[in-house]
Order: sequence, then structure tokens, then C-alpha cells
Amino acid sequence: MSDLSASLPSFDPAPLRGVNLYLVGMMGAGKTTLGRHLASCLGYHFFDTDQLIEEVSGETIPSLFAEWGEPSFRDLETQVLAQLAPYRRLVVATGGGLVQKPENWSYLHHGIVIWLQVDPLQLLRRLQADPTPRPLLETADPAATLQRLLTQRLPYYSQADVHISIPTHTSPEDLVSQVWQQVLQRLRAH
Repeated sequence: MSDLSASLPSFDPAPLRGVNLYLVGMMGAGKTTLGRHLASCLGYHFFDTDQLIEEVSGETIPSLFAEWGEPSFRDLETQVLAQLAPYRRLVVATGGGLVQKPENWSYLHHGIVIWLQVDPLQLLRRLQADPTPRPLLETADPAATLQRLLTQRLPYYSQADVHISIPTHTSPEDLVSQVWQQVLQRLRAH
């Protein structure tokens, strides 16, 4: 990662005035990877809500889902988000379903929300190639489940301040630059 970090651009975070950036989108959209890069480019701190939940609970996400169920997991997401929200100069990668809980938007709206859109077929390929267990996709038809989840979440994702459509083959450098340019456009418009 150090080689990649050296090739990433550096951005002046002054226009943000310390405002947090929240990455939303489906599982496998690249929120964690992009978030790390974006934080590095801005000199911001990076947090991933799923990783924080695992650290705090001492359990994996699949274990939490199996033992406590999705509603309890979503409550933990809200608690983590509430603890991060008062801080400044953060890039936060969120869980894919975090946007569905209205309470979470009260925290997200204190920052800039960036939706990472990925074509569903590309998303499915990424998830199938990733060894990370995805409890919500442990079904007889993961492709149909993924499409159903996307359909349910689309109205929430579309509320994001910035929409980034991620092409199949985009370098991390190009993607962070694209995100930054769109964030700057958003700031100029408001």
C-alpha cells in the first residue's frame, strides 16, 4: 500500500473546513479501499464502521448477524456513527445498509455523503471474488438477493450529496481525483 500511497495525489482539505466525508453504497462497492486513499490524500483520519463494530464487540460481522440478527447489528452501526459524528476531518466508510435507518441520516447530514455506485453485475463479480463473508448474501440466489437489496436501498443512496459511478477499470488515483472534483463542485454549489 505504501507504493500506491506514494502515487496518490495530495489535496488541500481547506475547502472542507474539517467536514467529514461519509462513503455509502452497496457491499463490495469499494468504500473501504477508496476511503483509505481519500483520507490519505486529504490528511484526514479513516474509519470503517464495520471494522469498528468488530473491534468494539470482539466478534466478526457474520457472528454478530448469526447471534443477534440484522436489527441489532444496525443498532450497533448507529451507535458507532453517533460516536464518530462529533469528530472532524474524518473519512468514514459505512456499512451498505446503514442508509436505511432514518436516525443515521441525522449524523450523515453533518458531513458530505458520497454514494459509490457500481454496476450490479460488476458488484456481484467483486463479491464472488472476495473471501469476506457477506451474511446477507448467504442465500440460494445471491444475484437476486443483491438486486433486491440494491432496489430497497436505492431511494436512500440517491439522497447522497455526491454520486460517483465507478467504471469497471478505474485506477485508485483516477477515482480519488474524480471523487475530490465532485466534492469540490458540491461545495461550490452550496
